[in-house]
Amino acid sequence: MKDRFSLPEGMIYLDGNSLGPLPVGTAEKVQDVVQAQWGAHLIKGWNLDGWMAQPTRVGNRIARLIGAPEGAVTMGDTLSVKVFQALSAALKMRPDRRVILSDSGNFPSDLYMAEGLIQQLGQGYELRVVAPEDVASAMTDDVAVAMITQVDYRTGRMHDMAQVTAAAHGAGAVMLWDLAHSAGAVPVDVAACDAEFAVGCTYKYLNGGPGAPAFIYARPDIVADIQPALAGWLGHDAPFAFETGYRPAAGIERMRVGTPPVIQMTALEHALGLWDAVDMAELRERSVALSELFIALVEEKCPELVLASPRDADQRGSQVSFASKNGYAVMQALIARDVIGDFRAPDIMRFGFTPLYIDEADVRGAVDILADILATRSWDRPEYHQKRDVT
Repeated sequence: MKDRFSLPEGMIYLDGNSLGPLPVGTAEKVQDVVQAQWGAHLIKGWNLDGWMAQPTRVGNRIARLIGAPEGAVTMGDTLSVKVFQALSAALKMRPDRRVILSDSGNFPSDLYMAEGLIQQLGQGYELRVVAPEDVASAMTDDVAVAMITQVDYRTGRMHDMAQVTAAAHGAGAVMLWDLAHSAGAVPVDVAACDAEFAVGCTYKYLNGGPGAPAFIYARPDIVADIQPALAGWLGHDAPFAFETGYRPAAGIERMRVGTPPVIQMTALEHALGLWDAVDMAELRERSVALSELFIALVEEKCPELVLASPRDADQRGSQVSFASKNGYAVMQALIARDVIGDFRAPDIMRFGFTPLYIDEADVRGAVDILADILATRSWDRPEYHQKRDVT
């Protein structure tokens, strides 16, 4: 499927775990929405072009990729907003408990959202952060919500969703999964593991573009009892009745907040068409093969680098990380030679493996360039040590 992406000639793009590339045809689809819908129809587009129904329509396409039933996922806002929504709703489900459990591999924004919510509530809530390997054993009877990101953004370490969810439920806690580094990368089945909530972004493996909207899943049997903390107009049961009081929609629509980002969601909707021909088990098998090849070649040709990801592929998502005290400069030198990965403090070089557009030749080429950069110490040029706003 490599020819279905607009990749610059000669670039080896190993950063789809941070921002997916542009699918062929997306620009034309967005241009059509801008000109033929917004331009020609103006406000009539909400009815004529299905803009109002877009969050549910796109949500159903996401649902297939995360093992959710139709009608259980909706789109909109940012991932941080969706974390806040799900976490606040989950806490209300366990009013007699005061602990939010997370782990040190969680993305900082999720932890910031929890801290902000705790400060706002002011009722003695606690954010308890443990090591990733201690999550299951930390499920004590004071935990209200377990808020865990399945795949660690730094190392790619992957939690066993079924095992962790079972531990949470065994302790009487609500389970909230962040699938930012899972959706479109590894097989996910939120229904099978029985999690109450899941959230995720769509600009990484799903190729929705920078700023693409986030998704939120709520288990169908609990959605009617969810009390949204962000009671947005479009989460109302009858938005155009313009009632002065909030009355939540019957289903997952109650987790909508503001106006759908129509142009950005159109880009995502087009990108999701790529997945109609993708079997997630086959994609996972290929991702593992590419990752294993990369690890073997790096350890052979670049022995000074230290594997920071789990060696066992079953415990790793679709990325591989290596540690180096000079990691930032080495990554800048790689980028200058059109091998695109990224860096995460303090010393992690990340490489994403997305089999839709990465093949074995890319892997071998990337490692050869990496080995040359290390052997010649070309990374030690002053410009490669200059920190940029985005690493």
